[in-house]
Amino acid sequence: MSEHKFMLERIKKIIVDVQDFPKKGIVFKDITPLLQNQAEFRNLMTHYVRKIKREGMVNKIVAIDSRGFLFGTILAYETGLPMVLARKAGKLPRKTAHQTYELEYGSATLEIHEDDISPDDKVLIVDDVLATGGTAVAVGNIVEALGGFISGFWF
Repeated sequence: MSEHKFMLERIKKIIVDVQDFPKKGIVFKDITPLLQNQAEFRNLMTHYVRKIKREGMVNKIVAIDSRGFLFGTILAYETGLPMVLARKAGKLPRKTAHQTYELEYGSATLEIHEDDISPDDKVLIVDDVLATGGTAVAVGNIVEALGGFISGFWF
């Protein structure tokens, strides 16, 4: 088993599934045990920082509100890359591009400052976990509408 797969298997065992949260039928992925396990959290972040630096295919990190900020901030800081916030509607003060999308339990809108993504930016979109993919697709649509290129996703 590769180092990457081995690490991911350890991380999956730390994250706790919470049934029927925030409503019946939803399985919530609780990442707080990972955040409390500093050894595994450090290993995870170090692994991905090295990967980003080695591959060199990214010039901006786009972190998704709000738990994606936890991981995106560390990745941006450790790689020296700028971080762009993808926030819930009404939270950013300047002119924004936005996208509404469906969640397992409703709909939501995300926004990015229009001037935070430049044509030909190569971005890594970061969030905590992947559920239906709607949030990631919405942010990807905003990035592309602003002229950016999606180099990858990190969950």
